[in-house]
Amino acid sequence: MYRQFFKPLIDKTAALLVLAITLPITLVTTALLYFYNNGKPFFFQLRPGLNGQIFRIVKFKTMNDKRNTAGELLPDNERLTAVGRFVRKTSLDELPQLINVLKGEMSLVGPRPLLVEYLPLYNPSQSRRHNVTPGITGWAQINGRNAISWEEKFEYDVWYVENLSFGLDLKILWMTVLKVLKSEGINADTATTMEKFKGN
Repeated sequence: MYRQFFKPLIDKTAALLVLAITLPITLVTTALLYFYNNGKPFFFQLRPGLNGQIFRIVKFKTMNDKRNTAGELLPDNERLTAVGRFVRKTSLDELPQLINVLKGEMSLVGPRPLLVEYLPLYNPSQSRRHNVTPGITGWAQINGRNAISWEEKFEYDVWYVENLSFGLDLKILWMTVLKVLKSEGINADTATTMEKFKGN
């Protein structure tokens, strides 16, 4: 009952409330990123959602599109702008995803929606992460986020699928607030962003 009815209702109500409260911050962030990213404050990308259904996620764009002489994008740490670094550190880049929540494509809590190219790389157990609606934050995020391995992330995701409850969601949301305030687990140990998943 909670997963099918109350969770979506709570998600959309909370998303609308948070969007209203954070509107001034969202407007300022959009304006700054518009200036620093040549008129491109938002980042759009296709991601797999519930049951692998593809949707378009929206985030604040924290990296520019600078390329080398061969036309290839520069490494992430060289493209991360000063404003983008602050936006990532404070997790403000996730705010636009509340729109995805309002559209029913995402939840406040659930396994993070990853790249479409990862779909054929999951083993049967890891694929179970798509049995629930993906979230802005999740069990893996409060247990290490980008500072843990892919295998650990997937284990946390599947554990969440098996133990999903209202109480667990509240715990994850509370722990997420604490993690954001401490800026823990934002980056991987070896890079600005997590290295791509290459399969098992």
